[in-house]
Amino acid sequence: MKPLEIADKITEKFPDEVLDVREFREQVSVTLKKDRILEICRYLHDDPDLCFDYLVDICGADYEGKKEKRFEVVYHLYSIERCHAIRLKAEVTETKPEIASVTNIWAGAGWHERECYDMFGIAFSGNSDLRRILMPEDWEGYPLRKDYPVEGTEREWPGFEAVLDRANRFKKFDWQG
Repeated sequence: MKPLEIADKITEKFPDEVLDVREFREQVSVTLKKDRILEICRYLHDDPDLCFDYLVDICGADYEGKKEKRFEVVYHLYSIERCHAIRLKAEVTETKPEIASVTNIWAGAGWHERECYDMFGIAFSGNSDLRRILMPEDWEGYPLRKDYPVEGTEREWPGFEAVLDRANRFKKFDWQG
């Protein structure tokens, strides 16, 4: 099935949820309202004609100052059985950056949701293990947000000295000469 046909099926099934459909270089993106994302993903997974059995990735995007809703959560879906793909985008507000977790559909989504939470501060309700995955637990801020300081802050991360100390202790194991 061609990507635009998939977008048409989504639009037909969820007409009030689809905000935009765009095609660029044979890739189709469907922008959705966030409230029924779980239901839409379940449909894409379970429908025998679509069979989106593989969640390739979930990532975030920050459109600070460019869109009414600052964030988007982007889902890249693929059907191994049907050999077709689609990209979903769900808009998320800055005041309440939260969306439903899709871990009940694709178990591997948990890792992607944690990364999106860690880098953008977007929470995934229903994710049973939503904690930092790349940054230390005591890190302040979300590094991929547009308003994150590019050159760091005046005070260093509290765990920085501990990391340096640990690195120095392990230098004795450096066998590279």
